Amino acid sequence: YEVLKLADLGDIAFARGSAMRTRTGELSIEAAEFRLLTKALRPLPEKWHGLTDYETRYRQRYVDLSASLEVREIFKRRSKLIAGIRRFLDERDYIEVETPVLHKPEEAGGAAARPFATHHNALDLDLKLRIALELHLKRLIVGGLERVYEIGRIFRNEGIDRRHNPEFTMIEFYQAYATYEDLMALTETLVERLAVEVTGANIAPFQGAQIDYSAPWPRLSMVGEVLKTYGAADLDALDKLSDEQWLSKVTDKELRHKFEKAHATGDKIAWAFEALVEPMLPRERPCFVVDFPLEVSPLARRRDSEPRLVDRFEAYAGGMEIANAFSELNDPRDQEARFRAQVEAAKRGDLEAMPYDRDYIRALEHGMPPAAGEGIGVDRLAMIFTDSASIRDVVLFPLLKPEEDLK
Repeated sequence: YEVLKLADLGDIAFARGSAMRTRTGELSIEAAEFRLLTKALRPLPEKWHGLTDYETRYRQRYVDLSASLEVREIFKRRSKLIAGIRRFLDERDYIEVETPVLHKPEEAGGAAARPFATHHNALDLDLKLRIALELHLKRLIVGGLERVYEIGRIFRNEGIDRRHNPEFTMIEFYQAYATYEDLMALTETLVERLAVEVTGANIAPFQGAQIDYSAPWPRLSMVGEVLKTYGAADLDALDKLSDEQWLSKVTDKELRHKFEKAHATGDKIAWAFEALVEPMLPRERPCFVVDFPLEVSPLARRRDSEPRLVDRFEAYAGGMEIANAFSELNDPRDQEARFRAQVEAAKRGDLEAMPYDRDYIRALEHGMPPAAGEGIGVDRLAMIFTDSASIRDVVLFPLLKPEEDLK
């Protein structure tokens, strides 16, 4: 009893004895032996309310997990989600691979994002952390591995908000002799199955909406929605819009500032979609956005029927992008031209433009079969399947400002 009086909330103890019930009927132990295993020097929060300060929750996740069964359940669901993705692809004869995290400066990253830079001392070599998995996985398609996937950490030197963390988890998979249409069907099947496995049903809550994941999902045309928004008949009509006309429907200062990077009509279409259409996407149903302009899709296959567009889609759920996919560009000459366009964009100050990747062109020159590939944000799937408002709620240790900067 003297030892028990010294016990505090958070101490870890050992007890041995017979099972019993208290007067109130609670199952307990009639202890014949009791030992203190670990003494907690700092108090834990009261179990019922847990941690209520978000900054403390994210910064001291060990306390957050200890104090909240709900938080532990979020990360169990995340684990179940990743296991479900792996099982789904394994069943379809994809093989899991690992590709480099460190890339050379001349390697194209496979996405529009700024990388983190680092340096290898022994080789005296500047390197960058990967911003996508894409181009190494497509090299494996060239090498004869017809179905590959990787679940890996991605690093992008960009802003932090409720949907973005500089370090996050991506699943990318590539399939030879498939098209983006094939991947739309696969994505519907995968996400609906994951919803059932993780949440228990194919209809699940997310931020006030009940999302029905059952297939088929509706499709929206990016170009078509922008044409309707501006009252234009076709792409040629959009070409003739002045910058003032493009900006006339947008008042948000940050979005108007983004327009400065939009040079070609395709860039402006993507900008207008993000600014005006994306906020209005349905929340009760996932959807596919198709008909992307060539200018914003430097690695995607050009559409046969309309060479200004590409065979690409993005999947949205709960108003949030969760996946990006396309039929792959396998023409080395076309890819060369698009890399050159990216180099020109970099000269104009686009910090997210890709470099000219000579080795990737060389790989394509060896012959890549027709293929399609997709990237899915694991953290965002975890958000919608745990009804979490912020990506920080589903990342165990999100990047935060130093504590001293908060004082």
